[in-house]
Amino acid sequence: MARRGTPGRGRGKGADKAATGSAKAKGRQERPGSGRGAGRGEREAVSRPVGGGVAELRPDRERPHGWTLLIDNAPQSHVDLDDPTHLSFAYQRRLGHIIDLAAPPLQPLHVLHLGGGAFTLARYTAATRPRSTQQIVELDAPLVQFVRDHLPLDPQARVRVRAADAREGLGRFPDGWADLVIADVFGGARTPAHLTSAEFLGEVRRVLKPDGCYAANLADGPPLAHLRGQVATAAAVFPELALAADPVVWRGRRFGNAVLLASALPLPVAEFTRRVASDPHPGRVEHGRALTDFTGGAAVVTDAAAKPSPAPPPSVFENP
Repeated sequence: MARRGTPGRGRGKGADKAATGSAKAKGRQERPGSGRGAGRGEREAVSRPVGGGVAELRPDRERPHGWTLLIDNAPQSHVDLDDPTHLSFAYQRRLGHIIDLAAPPLQPLHVLHLGGGAFTLARYTAATRPRSTQQIVELDAPLVQFVRDHLPLDPQARVRVRAADAREGLGRFPDGWADLVIADVFGGARTPAHLTSAEFLGEVRRVLKPDGCYAANLADGPPLAHLRGQVATAAAVFPELALAADPVVWRGRRFGNAVLLASALPLPVAEFTRRVASDPHPGRVEHGRALTDFTGGAAVVTDAAAKPSPAPPPSVFENP
């Protein structure tokens, strides 16, 4: 559904991950020299079974060291090893704006990433905010190794990867550790139920510093019941919210991704709105009364009633 530079981890994400490489994988297995060093000639895709299915790294023909990570043919992340500040998917650009606005330029941050993918946003943070301390919590240990083997992290970057469930890993962090928590966790193209509840968000707030921010990649389609419930749930934990999405997603016309931003303190809504609106594929940001009205009285999600996010329709990952 989505295209390169338009909307779009975990193990199979929402709609925006269809941005690149939506054709079927060819089942190619790993070959020596297929990682970063293969960029000087004709590169080939590499694949490996991981916990969530079959992971594939497909070369970006437009960027000499660009790669798209797919799980079972569903695009997950895009990485340019030469330029980690390049964010190909629209949802990642929106999360990139949040990283940019979380503190003055170049100020190091403590960032917790729930969900690893190809470590795209950790690479971005390390490039734009040197000396930041980052932790990635990723359940799929074979996927982590696959990414490390072919898309190695900068050894100078202060990034640690833990193999654990996102909520379990979150519970191990001390109070007030993080400036920013980013949740981008999908299993089988759906956000697991235990990561959608008020109890989960209570743990997020515990780990955040008093002025810290929470950002989440959410996915939903008509009638947007899941998205409304997630906004209502976040509002029960955080007093300040903003939500960015494509206009067609806002209007409930197609399945897509939305980026939620939440904090205990006022958010840089005006600048976030300006940046999202000026993206190559512009989005719209809602906050305040308009966002409250959007929820339509949706109930707060608790652990007892939590459900996974809806599965995207098959058309999401098909070629247009």
